[in-house]
Amino acid sequence: MHTHCASMAGYSETRLWNQAENDSTIRQPFLIGVSGGTASGKSSVCAKIMELLGQNKIDHRQRQVAILSQDSFYKELTPEQKAKAIKGQFNFDHPDAFDNELIMKTLCDIMQGEKVQIPVYDFVTHSRKDEFVTLYPADVVLFEGILIFYTQEIRDLFQMKLFVDTDPDTRLSRRVLRDINERGRELEQVLTQYITFVKPAFEEFCLPTKKYADVIIPRGEDNLVAINLIVQHIQDILNGGFNKRYNDFMNEHGSPRQQRTSESSRPH
Repeated sequence: MHTHCASMAGYSETRLWNQAENDSTIRQPFLIGVSGGTASGKSSVCAKIMELLGQNKIDHRQRQVAILSQDSFYKELTPEQKAKAIKGQFNFDHPDAFDNELIMKTLCDIMQGEKVQIPVYDFVTHSRKDEFVTLYPADVVLFEGILIFYTQEIRDLFQMKLFVDTDPDTRLSRRVLRDINERGRELEQVLTQYITFVKPAFEEFCLPTKKYADVIIPRGEDNLVAINLIVQHIQDILNGGFNKRYNDFMNEHGSPRQQRTSESSRPH
């Protein structure tokens, strides 16, 4: 399954266009990754994109655009890890904290146009709930998270990669307010956790993945110029304009395979 999905990733765009050309009813979703540090505004950027596309008020079964969060895919903790987490001594910002196998399987199923069950994570008790959220097939899927570009086989599935780049002081102040108000944490614990785990993990694991981004969005949801450009691009995809432009380009320049062959045979 994973091998099939990984091999699919390399040809994802070509297959998207080919499928759209051959059968308008079967279209592989356009997968967009939205990364950035903690409280950088990834969810807000995704919500703004949904709002500008007029998708936020549509029933989730009918939406053309869907949002998915890496936060849903935290691993189940052992009793020892859970005891550490309650004291703020577990590193939730490390790549090992996420169930990458489940992320990969879920994204593969999404790419094949299947309906998927997304786990629900409870940040107060640090555990997965018994319930699931159903994600219905959509034309565009936004997947947001701090480390979604860290693992190559997951990174390669995205046809567009965005990185929300927000000032560290702004992120820290948002994180403090969110953890105290929404997750019932004490100020001292939030700050200790930030200094011990969150900041070092951001610098070691998240920030280096910024280089993989196609578009960097400074200031997050406040950057309406960048968000409007992305929304315009998504509208092109939803309206088929993207496929048309690609087909026009291919008719003019030949297939990607032909291009590679001709380029490799050029004298250097």
